[in-house]
Amino acid sequence: MTVPAVSRATLARRVVLVTGANSGIGLALCQRLLSEDNQIHLCMACRNMQKAETAKSELLLSHPGADISLLKVDVGNISSVIKAAEAIKQRKVFNMFQTGEGLLIQEDWLTDDGLQQVFMTNVFGHFLLIRNLEPVLGQAGCASQLVWTSSSNARKSAFSLTDYQHSQGQESYSSSKYATDLLSVGLNKHYNSKGLFSSVVCPGFVLTNLTYGIFPPFIWTLITPIMWLICVFTNSFTRSPYNGTEALVWLFTQKPESLDPMVKYHSCTSGLGNNYVSSRKMDVDVETAEIFYQELLKLEGKMKEKINITGDHS
Repeated sequence: MTVPAVSRATLARRVVLVTGANSGIGLALCQRLLSEDNQIHLCMACRNMQKAETAKSELLLSHPGADISLLKVDVGNISSVIKAAEAIKQRKVFNMFQTGEGLLIQEDWLTDDGLQQVFMTNVFGHFLLIRNLEPVLGQAGCASQLVWTSSSNARKSAFSLTDYQHSQGQESYSSSKYATDLLSVGLNKHYNSKGLFSSVVCPGFVLTNLTYGIFPPFIWTLITPIMWLICVFTNSFTRSPYNGTEALVWLFTQKPESLDPMVKYHSCTSGLGNNYVSSRKMDVDVETAEIFYQELLKLEGKMKEKINITGDHS
């Protein structure tokens, strides 16, 4: 699943950076944001630039004249995240972050940096991006907002502070999503005074390429009619990436300082196909969130020291 990390500021010009923007929920979010406000500058942060170019062309077909730029970043790679953050701060979009609304973001294995891939991609890569973009967030009295795409599968029982990368378990996805819930709470404690606010959304159950990859095609042929019947009785089966972005788009229109930091905002679709947003308290506590935040700071220091020693950042 793509992990759109969204951050926003509040002046005349809106600038939105969406990670995982070339497909699924990330691309659907780009489409809806351009429909919501076609005057934004949209920066699509993607790992595969060929797919990013294709996605950009698709967006321009439906939104001619849209201001769209591309940024190469692999949030599963520390060096790539740091380089991307530097590129943002050095290129023209840097001025936009200071003067407009800013940044809008399973199988597991070890990355080249020696970290668990799911944890790195869903949690730590985005944490590093935020930390490296700190100088351009919350500038000139403008509130900035981070929005994490979490999951209803973010279960407390799957997460452990002593193994927050989930190297020993079999539920790395669930653990990483609960970690984003904790991190959002921790970020609010440390960054609200600097004008940066964090929120969490759940897109519901969305049918994407990743979802279809769970079962063989013939299984989907058998169960799809049943799943469409289920959607009549449950509002969490949002079905399409478009519907799954409902909470993300709703948050885009809110004042970040007015939102409850302990709430997760869910995209919902009624049996009649109407989209709406539901808010539910997260099963997190401030103390655990603070411990986890401090552990991430320690890991950040270790990784940056390692990169400096090995020269991987050059």
